[in-house]
Amino acid sequence: MAMVRYIVDDVDAAIAFYCTHLGFREVMHPAPAFALLVRDDLRLALSRPGGGPGGGQAMPDGTLPRPGGWNRISLEVADVEADARRLSAAGVRLRNEVVTGVGGKQVLVEDPSGNPVELFEPLLPEARENR
Repeated sequence: MAMVRYIVDDVDAAIAFYCTHLGFREVMHPAPAFALLVRDDLRLALSRPGGGPGGGQAMPDGTLPRPGGWNRISLEVADVEADARRLSAAGVRLRNEVVTGVGGKQVLVEDPSGNPVELFEPLLPEARENR
């Protein structure tokens, strides 16, 4: 099992997004500034900047973590084009149209804080999770 931490502006909004749209389930939400979600073998820790001790706390120089950027989790899907249409219709922001690469098709969606999530549909057998 792997764990990824995302910095989010609003933990409750992030929980709703990941659980409603991307198939995660909430494991715990012990404080307003932190929650832990799970999907298959991925644990997703959500932390609010400046939310106290833990992943959202300021660095020693006072710098606060912030959401966004280009590093991302990638979730394998069966039909990326159908998922992109469904998410767009639900008001989820897509950073791009579906593109086809060497191993598959992908689209980037954003959570409510602007963190990217890649939806990936493998086209080659060796690009699949369960080979």
